Amino acid sequence: MSPNLPSRPNLEHLRRQAKSLLAALAQGDPEAAATFREHLPAAQRMSDADIRSAGFRLADAQAAIARKSGFAAWPRLARHVEQLRALEGTWEIATLELDGAAMPPSMVSTSRVLIDGDRFRSEMPGSLYEGVFTIDVETDPHRIDIDFAQGPEAGNRNMGVFRLEGDTMRLCLDTTGAGRPADFRTSPGSGHALETLRRASGARPAAVTGAAAKSPPAPALPDHAAFHPTDCPLLASLQGEWIALTVQSDGQALPPHMLATGRRTARGNEVAVSFGGQVMIHAQVRLDASHDPAHIDYLLLAGPHKGAIQMGIARLEGDEARFCMAAPGKPRPASFESPRGSGNTLSLWRRA
Repeated sequence: MSPNLPSRPNLEHLRRQAKSLLAALAQGDPEAAATFREHLPAAQRMSDADIRSAGFRLADAQAAIARKSGFAAWPRLARHVEQLRALEGTWEIATLELDGAAMPPSMVSTSRVLIDGDRFRSEMPGSLYEGVFTIDVETDPHRIDIDFAQGPEAGNRNMGVFRLEGDTMRLCLDTTGAGRPADFRTSPGSGHALETLRRASGARPAAVTGAAAKSPPAPALPDHAAFHPTDCPLLASLQGEWIALTVQSDGQALPPHMLATGRRTARGNEVAVSFGGQVMIHAQVRLDASHDPAHIDYLLLAGPHKGAIQMGIARLEGDEARFCMAAPGKPRPASFESPRGSGNTLSLWRRA
């Protein structure tokens, strides 16, 4: 999006700007004449008097507003604004494919993307991303550049393509900086992420700042002293980097290509779990090794379930750690199983 447009542009407001510019020119306003001279090629070498007497019409004023906003012509500005406003709302992630591997639906079913103007907030289990984006609707497919301002990708830019059809949006992004995808597909080693989004609401979402402005205070996390760092031998043994060996979510195994990207990082009483470079879980941990298997609970620090507790069981055997976690707010699993419909995530990790 052009930096010369407001973050939430309105086409009717821009039309009124053009009418006001033309009216100001008719009243002899030198600033209006200067705007025509600077942004309308036909008026570039004219004096103020010549511009006022040239008989410029509303279409000329609209062309000047378009060029002032960074667009070659009014129709391009109009297409840009209309497409940008059509993206607004709350979107649920229907499918997500990374490096040619589809993520299990249970891992993305609680994720959503909120868009307000050129600002967005992406909420995934355990992670929250915020930033701004620009679009180019004069290409086929349309282009999009996403600049992350907050979250695990803060400071990074993803280039991609998108297509909007009614309440469905397809989005293919490069996550490595290697270059913009040409179409809507991923393959092993491509570094591309392919998402299908379904619109849940067309209403303007609240408090989407893109991290450009101060966000509302985050809700307080539950005050559980047990989540504070403690001297726990099992917690100490789970420190460091771990590589995913198997992951099964709600009865569905994670594809091998995606499994190979799985990382679990534990420092103190905090843990981060990522796949394809995207942090899926960021949480504080509490452990109770008096049970067999040990009880493990996550206090989620980000994402749509921020502040919720996710309960599970854990077992450490040499350099391998096994976990079975229930969905946030669900009862603790009784065994290391993840049958379809359970919502459980079963995983096995090896020390890196």
